[in-house]
Amino acid sequence: MRTSLIYRNATVYELLIRALYGRHYTARYRAIEALVPDGASVVDLCCGPATLYTRYLRDKSVDYTGLDRNDKFVAQLTEAGGRGMVWNLNSDTPLPEADYLVMQASLYHFLPEPAPVLDRMLTAARKQVIIAEPVRNIASSDNRVLAAIGQRFTNAGDGAQAHRFTEETLDELFRGYESRVVRQSLIAGGREKLYVLDA
Repeated sequence: MRTSLIYRNATVYELLIRALYGRHYTARYRAIEALVPDGASVVDLCCGPATLYTRYLRDKSVDYTGLDRNDKFVAQLTEAGGRGMVWNLNSDTPLPEADYLVMQASLYHFLPEPAPVLDRMLTAARKQVIIAEPVRNIASSDNRVLAAIGQRFTNAGDGAQAHRFTEETLDELFRGYESRVVRQSLIAGGREKLYVLDA
């Protein structure tokens, strides 16, 4: 199945994310950067063009592995000095182990059943799992035109993604992991919600 343009071109991807987050673009990455100590090992699921690594974590000397189904994004990450692996996260293959497993703005790809990928992240993490997920989305807009655009341009290869989390539905998911949650907060001007879980 043909992916949307934003998943075929790193420049287009970054321009869209910058447009969506505006002045909060940097804050969404800084919130995660602050949680990862120097020298830690990190596995970043659905890493995209690996902006988190190239602009925020590389200078912290982390041992970084980015997983994505997009071979162009993975090749770009490898050229930038990180470790990239083409990976289908819908499979049951155990994830690579690391101190921190991270997923940013991608948990919705696993709706309506996101728990299995979250469980595999917890199994692979030695210290913590960090999830930052949008809770305000144009794909869920009451404006049908905006919603159609948001859904059409977020096909990472599995088809159009019609469903997104709200803050309420994301909180409901993480209530099932209440004993592991050590932090939750809104970030990026309230556009994303951050959850940190102990492994």
